[in-house]
Amino acid sequence: MADNNQNGHEHGPDIDEISGVETTGHSWDGIKELNNPLPRWWLWSFYATIVWAVIYTIAYPAWPLINSSTAGVLGWSSRGALSESIDAAKQAQSVYLAKLEATDVGAIQADGELTQFAVSGGSAAFKVNCVQCHGSGATGSPGYPNLNDDDWIWGGTVDDIYLTLQHGIRHPGDDDTRVSDMPAFGADEILSSAEISDVAWFVRKVSNQEFDAEAAGRGEALYADNCAACHGDAGEGMREVGAPRLSDAIWLYGGEHADIVAQVTRPRQGVMPAWGERLGDTTIKQLAVFVHSLGGGE
Repeated sequence: MADNNQNGHEHGPDIDEISGVETTGHSWDGIKELNNPLPRWWLWSFYATIVWAVIYTIAYPAWPLINSSTAGVLGWSSRGALSESIDAAKQAQSVYLAKLEATDVGAIQADGELTQFAVSGGSAAFKVNCVQCHGSGATGSPGYPNLNDDDWIWGGTVDDIYLTLQHGIRHPGDDDTRVSDMPAFGADEILSSAEISDVAWFVRKVSNQEFDAEAAGRGEALYADNCAACHGDAGEGMREVGAPRLSDAIWLYGGEHADIVAQVTRPRQGVMPAWGERLGDTTIKQLAVFVHSLGGGE
C-alpha cells in the first residue's frame, strides 16, 4: 500500500519545468500541452454570444416548424419588410401610373417628371420583353431592326411607335396589326432570275454601293415597273404601306447583291407580337417613350 501511495503521489499533476504551468498530460513527440486557462475576456464574450443567440431566437423568426417557423415576439421578418418596401414603391408609383393612364402618349414628353418615370419603366419592360429580338442595347440583329437609328418602316414618332407596339406587325388575330406584303418575284415567277439580278444591281446603285453599271441600267426599268410603287422612284420608301427605304445603308436582311436577290426572289416577312393585351396600355406607353428616347425616334 505504501508503495502504491508513493507511486500515486509521483504520478500527480505534471508541471512543466520551464513555465511552471500544469500540463494536460497530453504529449506529441515530446511536446507537452500546457493547461493554460482561457482569457477571462474571451470567456465572458463567449457567454455573451450564447445569451445573445437565445434572445435573438426569441425576438426574431428562427426555429423551423413543419410548415413555417417561429414568428418571434417582435413580429418582424425579412419577407414582411420586403413586402412593405414593395407596397411603398407601388404607392409612390401609383401617382405617375394614374397620370400616364390619363395622358395621351404624344403628350407625355411635355411633362419632364412623367417622361423620366416613363423612360425608367419602359427600360425595365424592354429588358423583360424586347431584348430577345432587338438586343440589350436595342441595336437589333439580322432580321430584327435597330431601334437606335433613323430608319423607321412604319414611322418613328412616339405615336407611331406606340401603335406598332400596341398592334404588332403581321400579328394574327389583331385586325389593326401592321401589314405589308412584298410579292415573291422569283418564287411566283413574276420576274426571271436574270431580271431579279438586274433589279438587285439597280438597288445597289440607289443605295450608293458598288454596282454593275450595265446590269443596273437594265434593272432601272424593271424597278420602275415592279418596285417603285411601294419603295419610291428613288428608293425613299413608303411608310403608308410599310415599304422600307432602299436608298440608305441600313438593311434588315443584308445589302449585298446576293442578299437583295434572295429577298426579291422569296421575301422574308418578319412578325412582331401585338403587346397591347399582354402588357396593358400604361406599359405600352412607357415602352414607346423609352424606345423614342434612344435617339432614333423622330
